[in-house]
Amino acid sequence: MNERIEELKVKLIELLNLTDVTPENFDENARLVGGDLGIDSIDVLEMVVMVEKDYGVVINSQEVGEKVFASLTSLADFIQAHTPGNAV
Repeated sequence: MNERIEELKVKLIELLNLTDVTPENFDENARLVGGDLGIDSIDVLEMVVMVEKDYGVVINSQEVGEKVFASLTSLADFIQAHTPGNAV
């Protein structure tokens, strides 16, 4: 799971152009949406597309998205639980 979190840190920094954030200082438990990173609704759409494209995992409602994008850890957990072939 740590590898997935580290991978997501790099992807999100690049995808969202977080120029002031490095993987080392990206707190995986901090709020993604509505937190200090300044992630807005357009950024959330970009993250949804990235998750679907890169991991084959669909986030199909705002309610699910709010839980999934609460933190980097919750995002990694959701991807792990819903990646095709990884069903629990």
